[in-house]
Amino acid sequence: MKELRSSWFPFLLGVVILVMILKDVLWPPHNETPAEKISDKGWYAPDINLVPKTSDGDQIRYGRELIVNTSKYFGPKGIIASITNGMNCQNCHVEAGTKPFGNSFAAVAANYPLFRNRSGQIESIEFRINDCMQRSLNGKEIDSLSKEMRAMVAYFNWIGEGVPKKTKPAGSGIVEIPFMQRAADPQQGKMIFENQCQRCHGGNGQGVMFPDSTGYIYPPLWGSDSYNIGAGLYRISRLAAFIKYNMPFDLTQSSPQLSDEEAWDVAAFISSQPRPEKRFTGDWPKPETKPEDFPFGPYTDGFSEIQHKYGPFIPISEAKEKQKGGLK
Repeated sequence: MKELRSSWFPFLLGVVILVMILKDVLWPPHNETPAEKISDKGWYAPDINLVPKTSDGDQIRYGRELIVNTSKYFGPKGIIASITNGMNCQNCHVEAGTKPFGNSFAAVAANYPLFRNRSGQIESIEFRINDCMQRSLNGKEIDSLSKEMRAMVAYFNWIGEGVPKKTKPAGSGIVEIPFMQRAADPQQGKMIFENQCQRCHGGNGQGVMFPDSTGYIYPPLWGSDSYNIGAGLYRISRLAAFIKYNMPFDLTQSSPQLSDEEAWDVAAFISSQPRPEKRFTGDWPKPETKPEDFPFGPYTDGFSEIQHKYGPFIPISEAKEKQKGGLK
């Protein structure tokens, strides 16, 4: 009998372990805590389908709807107001801001209110949303107390649930790509655009609208209906990084299709094209805090606007570091 128990024990132990593993795989726990939404590999978005059927849940869903179909509500044919260019927030914040490194909203709730050098002040989430309304959507502000603003804020808070305060988990925002040794080349970028981008955005960069003209299937990359020169993506470092890890939209997924240099060049080409000239005179009140690729002076580093637009940016970066050292 003793020998029988000895021979069966390893088998029974193995069965118990296997059952425990299968339990977690086949029947994952339903009471997931917010902190568990941040994996060891970084952040991933919660599931909109799990939002409860409550008034708070309705507000979150409405916030998402406004991000996905902004033009339906605020575009040229908007059912609430006609105050934007017809683009959607989702055009710059992929999958309603839930795609890791797709300009995601992962870190918004955890970091706002936030001091930003561009405005020189502490910004609220509402301020930031209205900033995008005026810049990326080339439109006007909406009331911070409106139903729509409250819904978008609720959506951002829901997306960022569980992200510790003052942290930016992997997957938030946009992946930075290193500066090149040379300047970005718009002519090289034009060829890349023709080969990789125009099949969705059109040879004239004007995008493709829905049949009813209420918004864009593929947004315009330049022209009167695109984002203006005050938008973050007008800076080619931001645009190149966004393109690198998110475009072409139907191919990128987990493996970028463009090299860093190709991303820089096509960003330079897109940013060299005409777009709305909407200036924000209060931007960067301290000139020494301007990013290397902010293409409007005055500067404190002695480099030209053209170099600040296309690079090379490494000499500018080195000059900024020396300037910081001199101020200590």
